[in-house]
Amino acid sequence: MSKPKIAVIIGSTRATRFGDKPAEWIANIAKARGDFDVEIVDLRDYPLPFFDEAASSLWAPSKNEVAQKWQKKVAEYDGYVITAAEYNRGPTAVLKNALDYAYTEWNRKPVTFVGYGGVGGARAIEQLRLHAVELQMTPIRHAVHVTWGDFIQILQQGKKLEDFEHLHQAAETALDDLAWWAKVLKKAREDDVQAKQAAE
Repeated sequence: MSKPKIAVIIGSTRATRFGDKPAEWIANIAKARGDFDVEIVDLRDYPLPFFDEAASSLWAPSKNEVAQKWQKKVAEYDGYVITAAEYNRGPTAVLKNALDYAYTEWNRKPVTFVGYGGVGGARAIEQLRLHAVELQMTPIRHAVHVTWGDFIQILQQGKKLEDFEHLHQAAETALDDLAWWAKVLKKAREDDVQAKQAAE
C-alpha cells in the first residue's frame, strides 16, 4: 500500500494571516517523518463564494466551478492537518465554508488541527471536530495549540515555532495518531472499493 497523502490546509485567507507559519512548520515535520506524502493546500487558491448551491454536494453536484475544483482537490488526500485561527471563540468563516463545499470527499478520513490564539485555538478546534464528525471524518484526539504566550514570543520577540520543544512534541504526537488512522482508513476504503467491484 502506498503512503497516505496528507493535505496541510491553511484555514485563513487574510492578507495579514499567521496561518502560513504553522502550515509550513507542521508540513516540514510531517515530511521529515517519511510516512506521509505531504502537500500544503491554500484556501486562497480556491476563492469559494459563500455557500450558495441548491443542496449539499452529497445530494446534488455543485455548479460552481471553483467548488468543483475544490472537491477534486480534497478527494486527492487520505487525511488532513488544518490550521485553525480562532475568531470570536470559533473557526474562520472561510474555513467552515470550505468544509461545507465538499462532503463525500471528506468521508472516512482522519483530521487533526494546529490551532493558535488566546487558548491555542482550542474553542475553534472543538467546533471543527463537531463539523468533522458530521462530514463522516475521524477527528483525532491530539492537536497542536499555539497559545497566546507562544504567539506573542513569535510575533514580538522573533522566535519561531521550531524554538518551542513542547509544540514539536505535540506535533509528533498528533502526527503519530494521524498516521495510524490514515493507514487504517485508507486500507478500509480500498477494501470497500474492491468489494464493490467484485459485486458488480
